[in-house]
Amino acid sequence: MKPVPIDTDYIRETLLALLAIPSPTGMTDDVVQYCCQQLEALGIDYELTRRGAIRATLPGRDHAHDRAIVAHVDTLGAMVKNLKPCGRLEVVPIGTWPARSAEGARVTLFADHGRRFRGTLLPLKASGHVYNEGVDEQPANWQNLELRLDEDIASREDASKLGLQPGDFIAVDPQPELLDNGFWVSRFLDDKAGVAALLGAAKAVVESDVELPMDCHLLFTVSEETGVGASHILHGDVAELIAVDNGTIAPDQNTSEYGVTIAMQDSSGPFDYYLSRRLSGICDTFEIDHSRDVFRFYRSDAAAALEAGNDIRTALVCFALDSSHGYERTHRDSVVAVARLLSLHMQTEALFERDRDVIGPLEDFPEEQVEWEDSELEDVATASAEVA
Repeated sequence: MKPVPIDTDYIRETLLALLAIPSPTGMTDDVVQYCCQQLEALGIDYELTRRGAIRATLPGRDHAHDRAIVAHVDTLGAMVKNLKPCGRLEVVPIGTWPARSAEGARVTLFADHGRRFRGTLLPLKASGHVYNEGVDEQPANWQNLELRLDEDIASREDASKLGLQPGDFIAVDPQPELLDNGFWVSRFLDDKAGVAALLGAAKAVVESDVELPMDCHLLFTVSEETGVGASHILHGDVAELIAVDNGTIAPDQNTSEYGVTIAMQDSSGPFDYYLSRRLSGICDTFEIDHSRDVFRFYRSDAAAALEAGNDIRTALVCFALDSSHGYERTHRDSVVAVARLLSLHMQTEALFERDRDVIGPLEDFPEEQVEWEDSELEDVATASAEVA
């Protein structure tokens, strides 16, 4: 195992390209196409499910004992619920996100036959000159939001004549701003920063020509924000799954704002004892800034994979994120730290040889839960200085 240089500029440019592609859950074909183009440029083989989830493979020496790393390309969004008598549009959310974060957002509505319309998500009481203090007293919920399109629309009939219908997708402008001081601000860093980090890690491994001990699948799912996640992309050959997603910065949380956060538990329960501690051990050995955290109101691709009946070891690796599911902020160093960790994890041997088989005897089952240690790291403990 050795550190490999991470191309920070590649991660930054990839993130900007991903953010520029609207991809609310259910409308992800364009962003899937982009990710496939990136994989092709890196010479990484891949295949797609019917709905477009990507399963790419970095081959290793052992083709019968697989691991996987997953990030999701879908984002939050909205959908037209109804055409209102006044010509404005009733909306519902795609995914779970607060209405107060949607208020004032500039959006694109995607109608049938390729037609697009621009507009703004507004509270029903949007003008203080009309409603005075009522603008602040109105509850923030999706029932009190509407979409105002920038078109000559004054009635339901006008909206209908433009071809607007219930079920039209609404994509919210990400409004990215990547500052020179390292702070990256945008909607939908969850999880496009994770996708960029995973692609950056893969690029580093491919270009450094390191040999992997076992096949590593790079998974890109298309419906994590609605709870389906990695349930539809595993095929029984994966023993270890790491989800890459956001770590929430907030009071009483222990997320690392400039490094990696390893989640020990989320709302679905604890992550795998051994896999989580191996990741911590890699960070300790290679001096990757990191912390551990527990998330109470959180689920990821890993939870969906387990709930689908996969008996696999799972872990959750996070980049820092402030104001999750709102106008989000991370830091370049955190995203790059995630890429560093993933590139090293890909080079580790399997946690347990017994994991090659779905079921086995007691004799080869771990005897006790001990702190992770791996002799293969002893000779490279000082190599972290080589990491770009």
